[in-house]
Amino acid sequence: MSSNKPGGPGDQYSHLCYASVVHLYERQMPMSIYWISLFLAGACEIGWPLGLKLADLPNMKIWGIGIAVISMALSGLLLWYSLKEIPIGTAYAVWTSIGAVGTFTLGVLVFGDPNIPIRWIGVAFILLGVILLKMG
Repeated sequence: MSSNKPGGPGDQYSHLCYASVVHLYERQMPMSIYWISLFLAGACEIGWPLGLKLADLPNMKIWGIGIAVISMALSGLLLWYSLKEIPIGTAYAVWTSIGAVGTFTLGVLVFGDPNIPIRWIGVAFILLGVILLKMG
């Protein structure tokens, strides 16, 4: 007959199950937090060129520079945090590609940058490269 008193066999089993669940939770949850951090860093990477572009407008000079500086700081901080769990090569490639693709798309859609197929093919190659790097 098994006992569920502390130190008895039932206690060891429940402790083992609890430890397994906690280990699984700790292993799965932080990875998603680091990836979220990396994606947010990439989004901030779009913010600083946007801020610099806005700083060219007469009534947005101070605001644009402020947006750029804050975006740079946040982007670097979030990238630094994501590197605690994500390999540096993968993180850097994802970070810069989000910035490059996002800034390119913003330029085409908002600022009237050239919208020609060869440029979109270049963006597709950037994305393909990051996907292949992540798969490797």
